[in-house]
Amino acid sequence: MTKTFLIAGFCLFASGCETVCDTIVDALRERETVDSSVVATWWDGPRIRPGVQLTIQVGTVAAPPTTMEVLVDQNGDITLPLLLQEPVACDGLTLESLKQKLVKVYSKYLRQPMVTVTFSPYDGKGVSPWGTVTVLGEVLNPGPVNMPATMDLTVTKVLQAAGGCKPFADKSNIRVTRCDKDGNQTRTYVSITEIGKDGRIDKDMPLRAGDVVWVPETWY
Repeated sequence: MTKTFLIAGFCLFASGCETVCDTIVDALRERETVDSSVVATWWDGPRIRPGVQLTIQVGTVAAPPTTMEVLVDQNGDITLPLLLQEPVACDGLTLESLKQKLVKVYSKYLRQPMVTVTFSPYDGKGVSPWGTVTVLGEVLNPGPVNMPATMDLTVTKVLQAAGGCKPFADKSNIRVTRCDKDGNQTRTYVSITEIGKDGRIDKDMPLRAGDVVWVPETWY
């Protein structure tokens, strides 16, 4: 990195040209890397996972439904009345998939069971069934940030949730990496300096679950 700074300084001194600055910035962008163990992944909807709270109603045509609040355990299972000896695996399932599974299981004990499954009200803490956005680089608290049920997380909001940028963060070249369902990654650069200075809230990129936000260190 020191070598890069020296080269950058020499070029700026020798030319004093904005074109050289742009070239260096582009080169530094290419050098930025994201931890290969944390990459954006395609997300096709909320999923049940360990730590998620579920609200389940079970009834029949002849009996009113019983409402149960259950927490998915660390193994991705839930345990329900009448099924105490048969935990139900649900890690990675959608709500509809779990509903169909419970109808089949409860059919052993009830005639024509009627089942509904929803996510319990989410307060922003714990595990979000709506996924996470990973924030890395020059922020105070790097790591995953839960996506709210409203799905309105943006670059500025996720940086606030990560504790804000460090003093030497490059706020003009924040990179968002996104992966589509075919595994193709795209990179978009966002300037929160422009958003704040010029009031360009239209530039505040909406994020999706699975996105990786990288805040680089400024090179000058």
